[in-house]
Amino acid sequence: MPTRSNKSIANHITPFLEYCEIEKGLSDKTQSSYASWLRVLTKWLESNDRPGCLPHEFSTDDVWNYRLYLAKSHRSTTRRNLSRRSQNAHLTALRALLGYFAARDIDAIASSSINLSKITGLDSPTHLNFDDVQLLLSVPNVATPRGLRDRSIMELFFSTGLRIAELVSLDRDDLKRIAQSTKSMELSVTGKRGVTRTVYVSQRAQEWIKKYLNSRNDDHAPLFINVANNYNHAPRLTSRAIQKMFVKTAALAGINKKISPHTLRHSFATDLLSRGADLRAVQELLGHKNVATTQIYTHVTNKQLRDVHEKFHARQSDDQLTS
Repeated sequence: MPTRSNKSIANHITPFLEYCEIEKGLSDKTQSSYASWLRVLTKWLESNDRPGCLPHEFSTDDVWNYRLYLAKSHRSTTRRNLSRRSQNAHLTALRALLGYFAARDIDAIASSSINLSKITGLDSPTHLNFDDVQLLLSVPNVATPRGLRDRSIMELFFSTGLRIAELVSLDRDDLKRIAQSTKSMELSVTGKRGVTRTVYVSQRAQEWIKKYLNSRNDDHAPLFINVANNYNHAPRLTSRAIQKMFVKTAALAGINKKISPHTLRHSFATDLLSRGADLRAVQELLGHKNVATTQIYTHVTNKQLRDVHEKFHARQSDDQLTS
């Protein structure tokens, strides 16, 4: 028989995060994301005069009302409504918390009572065509250290499909073989769940990174650093700083889409698939655990597949069947 806890949901979050680390082996990044998303839940409870809500007091009606709040009222850091994908992320954290309650035999509704929203084509990731990518890349002033850095960042994203956390964690030593490389260079990165995979840095991206590194006169370890103070006090460039750079660059390029570092990851995947790459290979390059995650990109190639079908199969088959 499950035990009713006398600790509020808010007071269970720290033990839950410790459980995620010790027993589930989740990465620091995942734990940080869960903590952030669950803060939204606790603030929502506070706004409804229920800061001390106990696990067994949180009902399926509360789940529904929280979903309505995420869909209609909560805003992202850019003051926009949450996409369905972002809403699902918040609900995934809640579902994981409910799973923790079950593992600890604490009375609460089942995690299976939360169904995630279906992601349709309308909510599929934004991507850029090759011309737009070129336009974005042309914006940084490469006559300056900052411009070389920003160009190198974007070239590396589009060449490898890295996640932003993977890119900001890179050190100069990770790319020390660039000077000897005469073709696409293998690069090992550690992504979600601590899984290491191989990505490939194109010759073009390597050339820009070499130019950027040659412009530096410091011995700081991080590959990408804050150049505001002429490298005297140059910490590792943060994900937030890169996100701001992308927003500014897209505006200067006149690209009328919501652009982020992940946009180039999406563009990388879409470009590969549109050129005939195998879905499983793209899955490996992106570091997706399940191929179903990679399939969100295939909607982009549907028209091309239709054209191929029309050209090489449908008409000939119709002619043979009617002859």
